[in-house]
Amino acid sequence: MPKINSRNKGSQGERELAGKLKEHGYDESRRTQQFCGKGGDSADVIGLDGIHIECKRVEKLNIDNAMVQASDDHKPTTKPAVFHRKNRKPWMVTMLLDDWMELYKGWRKNDV
Repeated sequence: MPKINSRNKGSQGERELAGKLKEHGYDESRRTQQFCGKGGDSADVIGLDGIHIECKRVEKLNIDNAMVQASDDHKPTTKPAVFHRKNRKPWMVTMLLDDWMELYKGWRKNDV
């Protein structure tokens, strides 16, 4: 099997994640083109209101660096989150605990 370069694998991962979000009913999810760089909306994938998505499709992820990147790039109106997966593994999401708790509390209020 030919080796995929990291740029292609990243793009493929972003398309895959957008497809997964669509499967969950977020039909507007899509990969973004990242020309803005720092200071612009440089999320890898859009479609979840209020969440800045940093997408990582790698076998060896430095989650600390990925969270720093998401935190540095997110807008004040969004919560930074790293969506990541390895080969043959399910997608996972990493967020800051305080951000996750805020989302959870909001969900619980609507659930009760």
